[in-house]
Amino acid sequence: MILRFLGFLFALATLVLLAGAAGATYLVWKYSQDLPDYSQLQNYEPPVMTRVHAADGALVAEYAKQRRLYIPIQSVPRLVIEAFLSAEDKNFYEHGGIDPTGIFRAALTFAQNYGKNVRAQGASTITQQVAKNFLLTNERSLDRKIKEALLALRIERAYSKDRILELYLNEIYLGMGAYGIAAAALVYFDKSVDELNVQEVAYLAALPKAPSNYNPFRERNRATDRRNWVIDRMVENGFVSQQEGEAAKRAQLEVTPRATGAQIFAAEYYAEEVRRQIYERYGERKLYEGGLSVRTPLDPKLQVLAKKTLTDGMVRYDEERGWRKPVTHIDLVPGDDWGVKLGEVREWTDIPWRLAIVLDVSKDNARIGLQPSRTKSGQRSIEREVGLIPAEGAKWTRKAINQVLKPGDVVYVEPLGSSGGQWRLRQPPGVEGAMVVMEPTTGRVLALSGGFSYDESQFNRATQAMRQPGSSFKPIVYSAALDNGYTPSTIVVDAPFELEQQGQDTWRPENYSKKYYGPQTLRFGLEQSRNVMTVRLANDVGMPIIAEYAKRFGIYDDMPPYLAMALGSGETTLMRMTGAYAMIANGGRKVTPSLIDRIQDRYGHTIYRHDERECRGCEATKWENQPEPSLIDRRPVVLDPMTAYQITSMMEGVVQRGTGTALKELGKPIAGKTGTTNDEKDAWFIGFTPEIVVGIYLGYDKPRPMGKGSTGGLLSAPIARDFMKVAIADRPAIPFRVPAGIKLVRIDRKSGQRTGAGDGNAILEAFKPGTAPPDGYSVAGYAGTDGSNPEPVTPVARTGTGGLY
Repeated sequence: MILRFLGFLFALATLVLLAGAAGATYLVWKYSQDLPDYSQLQNYEPPVMTRVHAADGALVAEYAKQRRLYIPIQSVPRLVIEAFLSAEDKNFYEHGGIDPTGIFRAALTFAQNYGKNVRAQGASTITQQVAKNFLLTNERSLDRKIKEALLALRIERAYSKDRILELYLNEIYLGMGAYGIAAAALVYFDKSVDELNVQEVAYLAALPKAPSNYNPFRERNRATDRRNWVIDRMVENGFVSQQEGEAAKRAQLEVTPRATGAQIFAAEYYAEEVRRQIYERYGERKLYEGGLSVRTPLDPKLQVLAKKTLTDGMVRYDEERGWRKPVTHIDLVPGDDWGVKLGEVREWTDIPWRLAIVLDVSKDNARIGLQPSRTKSGQRSIEREVGLIPAEGAKWTRKAINQVLKPGDVVYVEPLGSSGGQWRLRQPPGVEGAMVVMEPTTGRVLALSGGFSYDESQFNRATQAMRQPGSSFKPIVYSAALDNGYTPSTIVVDAPFELEQQGQDTWRPENYSKKYYGPQTLRFGLEQSRNVMTVRLANDVGMPIIAEYAKRFGIYDDMPPYLAMALGSGETTLMRMTGAYAMIANGGRKVTPSLIDRIQDRYGHTIYRHDERECRGCEATKWENQPEPSLIDRRPVVLDPMTAYQITSMMEGVVQRGTGTALKELGKPIAGKTGTTNDEKDAWFIGFTPEIVVGIYLGYDKPRPMGKGSTGGLLSAPIARDFMKVAIADRPAIPFRVPAGIKLVRIDRKSGQRTGAGDGNAILEAFKPGTAPPDGYSVAGYAGTDGSNPEPVTPVARTGTGGLY
């Protein structure tokens, strides 16, 4: 009986075992039918952020929907791996995808907490998490867990442990928009992964379970406890010593969030323009997920300098016109905390001033409260800081302080000198402007500022604002003339001019001074920016030719051949105008302005390069008496090199004797041209040395007169001077290169005739071969030759070039 009973039990156990095996086989077969294809992990390309770098390698900006940097397992520090294994799967390198010990431990915990409304402990291995994160959903169900386990077993057979861990460490979400350990190290600590210490890697390893539960600002205590738990596991597993662990646990949880957007101060407009160009070139997905590495020509020092000098110029203009109004007004109630109310006022982070509220005012000073600074968590500090605006700090308003401010006014202030507690009153300028700094030989944009504050307005006035260039367009007119038979000493009459227009009033252009100066040389007309002389010259050359030159220089795509366009009445951008001057500085060779030097894909392959010049001999690895490397430049020539030098020499005269004398004090070869539009709505200056081109304009966003005397020479040229004073201070005074064939002849700059060295008006003028200073007056656009007071000339519109009158 006993033997029969034991035989029955054995048979029953065998049947149960067979039934269980059959059931398990069926379940494996059933769930295997619709398992995702795990082989896709082999060619996995995660969304990776695009990073933009300056010329010196400094990070300019990052663009991503998921902030991720992919890092190969070979580059992951051992300490990081040990922290994540301790927190997530200490038996990772021993199990085959499923950890029986972990499953038993989770089941035991579940049984002990059954009915206690305690969340069940997970038993997923790192491999299972890879299967879930890459191939499955986050659904909490038995079906998903079975599929997860089956996939984990298959993944373990197909890939190495290191490959699985690499996928895991780069895919996991760690909070604050960071995916993967490399991005998280930057986001939380502003460090690379190899710079992290024990407490920092432990905190990152604590996050995969539930990043929001361990937020370092909202849940600081829970985050610290979870970090310390990971440190204990690292000690328990022998990854760090007991002493190291205790020291790490005592350390405060210090998080330094990485700023989003532009990483270099004052480069917001530059970074946004780069982002826009990448978007237009490659599309949204490539920009935000393609892992592009973008190298720009941005010079951080010049960028900060450009921002400062442009801001100072706009503020200088604005303060000369007096005080306008405070930023806003807050009703002060006795006993209320003014800091709370002031903290609610929005501040522009790229303005180098502080917001303050006026607490009380007397005739001689105003007591102010400074806006509380923000803590790392983004909250306003509880500390309250007060200061004083003395009479000296508001004297630019030309009024007593109590006539300007009243209690409750919110204003901008900055420290007054080195004296603590005293502040200077400031106001954001109403006028706007832009600056572009370019390398003339390549068109590389070294710095760009598109306005006073990017936070306040993202409109980039350097690339998007369509403005009238005014007289800064005149060098194009003169270049066309010099390319078509004129010389710098050709005489053009400066006298009243009329143009009859069908169906419209007769057009009568005037000089800015409202005066006329008779027959003068082309050089004089450009140096002194004579409008009527330019119109006569353009009429003589022919507007279709000038329109063609404007197109060559990239200023206009299709300029209407109207005579008024010769005075810069058409609209274009500062970037285009600066690029045109760069072509003159480059000896007439085509220049394409660019904010991007090179773009590489996620694998390091170059997919775009701005400089297309061929460098022959540059690939040599060592010296073997071969010829020196040479650059082959196949860019088209848009202007005769000799003409380019002639117009450059004439624009040097603008700085030395004309409307751009604000830069004369620098004492270096500088060529440039001012520009002022009708009613002083725009003030321009574009100037260059052999190494750098600087373009500037000032004007209201909705064009309106800036006031009498608001010319390019008085507003924009001083900004260029202040910039160049620092930018080229350490550079040698390199003269402009004289091309072969140019003949320098001493002439009288007023008459254009040959003269001797003793003539006080003598200059060395540049002439092309076969041209020579005239022996007598040959006047363009005027029938007389005696220099007497001429009568107005009414020309007939024409399309061709005319000879000299």
